[in-house]
Amino acid sequence: MLSQLVKTMKAAGLSEPVIKTFSAYYRKLEQGQRGMISSAEISPPAASNLVEYEDIRLGGESQILKSVVTIRLNGGLGTSMGLSKAKSLLPVKGNMTFLDIIARQTLTLRASSGYDVLLLLMNSFITEADSLDYLKKYPDLARQDLPLSFVQNKFPRIRQDNLQLFESTDKEKSWNPPGHGDLYAAITKDNLLDRLIEAGYRYAFVSNSDNLGAIVDTAIPVYMEKNNVQFLMEVCRRTPSDKKGGHLSEDNRGQLLLREIAQCPEDELEQFQDIEYYKYFNTNNLWIDLKALQWQLITGDGIMLLPLIINPKTVDGVPVYQLETAMGAAISVFNNSKALVVPRSRFAPVKKTSDLLSIWSDAYELGEQYQLGLKRGLSIPPKVELDERFYGTIDKMRSRFALGVPSLSGCKELTIEGDVSFGEEVICEGRVHIKAEVPTLIKSRFLTGDISY
Repeated sequence: MLSQLVKTMKAAGLSEPVIKTFSAYYRKLEQGQRGMISSAEISPPAASNLVEYEDIRLGGESQILKSVVTIRLNGGLGTSMGLSKAKSLLPVKGNMTFLDIIARQTLTLRASSGYDVLLLLMNSFITEADSLDYLKKYPDLARQDLPLSFVQNKFPRIRQDNLQLFESTDKEKSWNPPGHGDLYAAITKDNLLDRLIEAGYRYAFVSNSDNLGAIVDTAIPVYMEKNNVQFLMEVCRRTPSDKKGGHLSEDNRGQLLLREIAQCPEDELEQFQDIEYYKYFNTNNLWIDLKALQWQLITGDGIMLLPLIINPKTVDGVPVYQLETAMGAAISVFNNSKALVVPRSRFAPVKKTSDLLSIWSDAYELGEQYQLGLKRGLSIPPKVELDERFYGTIDKMRSRFALGVPSLSGCKELTIEGDVSFGEEVICEGRVHIKAEVPTLIKSRFLTGDISY
């Protein structure tokens, strides 16, 4: 069965390290391993593995920017929001898309520092062309010696009933992105990792393209350099809304470890979601010593195996497995890895339309360096819950907020049940719960408390 899958991967032009990596994960699947991490194997991280951002944030030196490359993960389509193109092409603040803001973050940093700060996008085979075409409006971005983009690999989907290749008349459906853990293999294509090191780059700052709170802070690579830290993960304190996300822990040797909910046995989910026990979650803002990564790949014969995530899906009515890994899981691979406890201002992702509404609103603003952050004076974002029937996709969102986005800077919670559209200059204050039995256009200037239509 594996031989057929390998043959398919070779025919698709995938490299030998990628095929070897997939084969190692497939053998785990064959052996009945499901990538589960039991609570008996882990515990919350010790204080010695945690670094407080406040303790290092004033230690930056601009010259270290010569050694830093920024990598944005840009492979997502945002299908859960009804998108068929790269999510980063979605307008997120005014008329600016994620890519507009990322480009301006980079160009502003170059202008303010005097260094040619390097930007790389890790695209998927689906987002590559559209993203690069869009960025042609920023010709200065392409004036760098290394390419603006590299492409994520792909793994074949596997049937659950016989562990054979899933084949579809739509050839693209036979493949799945292998998760952002593929970063460590994808960056070696065309000798990109070696070329980065030869050009003098030592540290990579990696973050999701939908997290515009993630900007370069030179204090972090300076700390890594002074303390010989090979891998650093930015983490935040978990809140009730984060309880299902991956949490930070450590194994019985004291090595930091990331556990995703798909790796948690079902009978341990209650403890997994205990935010006072496992207090920190991964923001997916990572800092990596490129020379240490190069050494890991050399000693691993060109591959770096990470804890496996087996993701069950149904495609064309057929149950399949997707073999995936998370790039943050590499925290268990590197020597002297640390977790940096950062403020929520460095984490402003858009995963759902409710996140997007918060960012569209005045609760968020762009700083001088195009960092997206909460409006001055706010410490936590408003909690927004939207009726999926009427707000679940971008098209539905746009139609219901076509006249204006409500002010949420003074709003703690906004819950909408039913089909509600908004007029101009609507202000939500405190906790607002709107329930509409019929399609409703709200023209009221000031909303608070429970409101029914």
